[in-house]
Amino acid sequence: MKFKSLLWVISLLVLISLIGYRVYTNQQKNQTNQPKNGPKPAITVQGFIAKFQPFDQSIQINGTLEANEMVDLRTEVSGIVDQIYFQEGQRVTKGQLLLKINDRDLRAQLAQAISRETLTKENERRAKLLLQKEAISQEEYDIAYAEWVTSTSQIDFIQAQLAKTKVVAPFSGTIGLRQVSKGAYLTPTTSIGNLVDNTKIKVSFSIPEKYANQLNTNTEITFSNKAQSNDFTAKVYAIEPMVDANTRTLQIRAICNQPDSSLIPGTFVQIQLPLQDIPNAILVPTEAIIPIQNGKKLFLVKNGVAQDQIVETINRTDKDVIVVSGIKEKDTILISGVMSLRNGSPVQVKIVR
Repeated sequence: MKFKSLLWVISLLVLISLIGYRVYTNQQKNQTNQPKNGPKPAITVQGFIAKFQPFDQSIQINGTLEANEMVDLRTEVSGIVDQIYFQEGQRVTKGQLLLKINDRDLRAQLAQAISRETLTKENERRAKLLLQKEAISQEEYDIAYAEWVTSTSQIDFIQAQLAKTKVVAPFSGTIGLRQVSKGAYLTPTTSIGNLVDNTKIKVSFSIPEKYANQLNTNTEITFSNKAQSNDFTAKVYAIEPMVDANTRTLQIRAICNQPDSSLIPGTFVQIQLPLQDIPNAILVPTEAIIPIQNGKKLFLVKNGVAQDQIVETINRTDKDVIVVSGIKEKDTILISGVMSLRNGSPVQVKIVR
């Protein structure tokens, strides 16, 4: 019994010794890994000296081609199609008759109205003679005169209705696909076909509100589409007077002459839009700019250490960003290793440009 107790005590002492040794070893290892007090080594980074330079500012945006004039042809009155005077895809001129609705009932009404107008006119003439001889009262003459005026107005009304049975081209252009046939019953809601004038083409696009004051009418733009290899030019002729509150963009239209009608309305295009030139711009490589919650920042070098600086940008190219505030000429801007830098980090700068 005493032997077992002794064995248990020895085992407990050995276990305590092993735990103490492990604790001592870990403490020594931690002391070895702790850095020694002293200045941190400088980080080698690349940078460049900021300088002013002229910049021809432009932005690339998307737009849509629209016809110079386009209308969905419809009739003003209901009726049966009597004649169709155009072919699909045909070029028509302004005022050309395109479609005629059956008007036999209106012509009959017109003939009746003309007969009534002839009679009332004669009655008015006779009443006037009798009034001069004081054979009738002024009231009787006024009734005869009113009947004549009413019959004349009825003729004008029926002739106006007859004119509405004709669909004429409101402008010169090309007729699209026909949607009706002879004998069909038309109403004002029935589409006959599209008439499109694309001798000139409109380019419709929107720009962000921050560029709203940098664009004027008569500004020339360049645009292209995937269907054609060459570029086209257009001139801005209209600018919406207010910014869209939902999209925060400004709607703009330019116009382009195209006698060959090679550009098709509805086509998607890419637009190169020139803006106001900047005589003294500072271009910073895109890799130097760091997005943050409140905007953008970059790192400058002052007295051998990195210092972060909030900046404002307005535009960018393929490689550079235009900075308009936050830095000045001859500042040293860091362009490599910026994601690992902290404010106050010592740096050794290698100027690359």
